[in-house]
Order: sequence, then C-alpha cells, then structure tokens
Amino acid sequence: MDSAAPVAVSAMPQGNQGPKANHGSTPREDQIAALVKRRNASNAVAGGIMFAAAASSVAITCGIVAMLTLESLPFFREVNLWDFLTDTMWAPLFAAPRYGILPLIAGTFVTTLVALAIALPIGTIIAVYLSEFAPHTVREVIKPATELLSAVPTIVFGYFALQVVTPALQTFIPDLPTFNMLSAGIVMGIMIIPYVSSLSEDALRAVPMLLREGSYGMGASRMQTAFKVVIPSAISGLAAAYILGISRAIGETMIVAVAAGMQPNLTLDPRQPAETITAYIVQVSLGDVEHGTVAFHSIFAAGATLFVLTLGLNVFGHYLRKRYRKAY
Repeated sequence: MDSAAPVAVSAMPQGNQGPKANHGSTPREDQIAALVKRRNASNAVAGGIMFAAAASSVAITCGIVAMLTLESLPFFREVNLWDFLTDTMWAPLFAAPRYGILPLIAGTFVTTLVALAIALPIGTIIAVYLSEFAPHTVREVIKPATELLSAVPTIVFGYFALQVVTPALQTFIPDLPTFNMLSAGIVMGIMIIPYVSSLSEDALRAVPMLLREGSYGMGASRMQTAFKVVIPSAISGLAAAYILGISRAIGETMIVAVAAGMQPNLTLDPRQPAETITAYIVQVSLGDVEHGTVAFHSIFAAGATLFVLTLGLNVFGHYLRKRYRKAY
C-alpha cells in the first residue's frame, strides 16, 4: 500500500523548549542571602571594634611618650643631661638643688633585685608543681588561691612590710632601720609571685604532651622530665613571665613609698633606707612643690627614665621570645 502512516505531531510550546526557566529566587535563597549579609555586617562591626581597641592602645602609648617628652623638656633646659645621669646626689628641694638620678636608680635596682630573689624561684617552683605534679583538683584550688594575692591593694602590702616584716627581720638583724629596702623588696616579691607563677604555669602547660611521653619512654622520672625537658621547651614563655615580673617590681610605688623610706641614698645595701623613682614621684605629687618649677618638672624626667628602663626590659623580653621560641 502506498498510503503513508499518519505522523503524530505533539503540541509543543513555542519559544524555549523544555522546562520553563526560573529567573526569580526562592524564599530559602532569600533567607540565606539575608543571613550572609547580617554575618558580613557583624564581622565588619567586630573587626572595627578590635581595630579601634588596638589603635587606642597605640594612641595611649604615644600620648604617654609625648607627655613625658614635653614635660621633661623644661627640666633638661635647666639641668644638663650628663649631670642628670652621672651626679651621685638627688636633692631637688634643697636651696642648692642637685639632680643626679643615680640614687633613685640604685634604690629601684636594689628593691627589684630583692623582689626577684623571692618571686622568681618561688613562682617557678609553684608553676612546675601545678603543671607537672599537682592533681587536677589540687591545681584548681591552689592556682586561684595564689592569684588572689594580686587582688590585695599595694598599700596593704606596704604596711604589712612596715608593721610585720620589718620587726621580724629586726630579730635577726638588730640594727636594721625601720625603713629599709630589704623588707620592701621581700614584700614586693611576695606580691609579684602570682604574676610569675600563673604565666609560667601557662607556658609549661603549653609544651606538647608528646615531649613528656618521649622522655618517660626513655626512662626519665617526672622530676627529670620537668627540669630537663619541659622547662627548656618553655623557656620563651618563662622569659616573658620573668620580664613581666621585673617590670611590675620596677614600677611598684606604694610598698617602697611606705616601707623603704624617702631618703635618696646611693647605696646597694638592702638594709639601708632609700628612695626609688616611683616613691619620689609620689613625694613630689603630694602638692608641696610649686607647679612649673624645675623641681616639679623633675618628676617627669624621673618618669621618663623609668619608662626607658621598662621599655628596654620589654624589648629584651621580646628578643628572648623570638630567640628561643619553639614551634610545635
């Protein structure tokens, strides 16, 4: 048969073939886009707040430096810098004033050394015990109790040194004066123990457990592991803790003002009374010195000296952290 079979032609829509293209967005996509937008906005706000906090710390530091510099300039216009650094007498309130900073530096140096002789070994031993030997329950009790020392006002520490420590020392050193650098330094050391022990313990606990396990596997005891493996591995963190303790001791004010005396003596004997840089600043700041005089501006020169000392310590601590830092 010559007749052709009918061809079935299905009705197809004109234009785009297949499913209709969806040019809009679903409610779910709109919700996700809104969440992303809010997240980006919150991240931007948080980043701005953190940048402002970091920038404010830098701005405050620059402001302190500018203030010390501007207020010290009138002093150094009247006092030669070489005499300021080398003269062995500090008597800014005398009729014939002398402005040698060495007695104040010596008092600060001696009290700081006495404090460090107390704080560094005791703080390090406490840190080693809490990190390597103490059970968890004991650690959770001892560490907060130790850190409570940092909450005691320094004026209380000062009178503790004057009324308790000095009389106790006088039983062993009968000719010890009532005001002396030894008792002030001892109490300063007690005060900064929490700073040293807490930061040192954090540095020790940051050492990976694999190093301890390797030491135990070689047959070392816990004591040997603590002092020959853990402490050398945490030396950069320990150095940072020690530098913070030193800076805290150098900048202490009320303990030395109450217990060490107000006599600027150039001596390295801790049994003698002396005046530190911070104690002198307190003395002049009481209001007995006329504003704008050389004696008044001397407190800013002394403060600038103290700032340079602490800055040097911080730079040295930063160098130690970079030099001995270990990455695990």
